[in-house]
Amino acid sequence: MHPVRQLKQLLLLAQQAGYQIRQEWLEGVSFAGCRLGGRKLLFVDLALETPEQVEQVAQVLLSDPEVDQHRLAQILGSSDKQAA
Repeated sequence: MHPVRQLKQLLLLAQQAGYQIRQEWLEGVSFAGCRLGGRKLLFVDLALETPEQVEQVAQVLLSDPEVDQHRLAQILGSSDKQAA
C-alpha cells in the first residue's frame, strides 16, 4: 500500500478510537500523542516525510488499548506485502 494511503487509513482508525487529529509543523519533535482534558490528541508532524508520519502515528496507536489492533496490524502489514 502506498504510504499516503496507509497514513490516511491510520488517521481514520485513530479518529474511530476517539483521537482528534492535528496536523502541524513540529520540526521533527517526537511528541505525537497525548490526552488533554480527557480528549485524545494525535499530532502529525508535517515536517516529516510520509513514511515517517506513518511510523509516528503507528507508534501512538500501538500503545492505545482502545485501538482495533487487528485492523492496525492489517494496515501496517499491507506495506510489507507490497514490498515482498
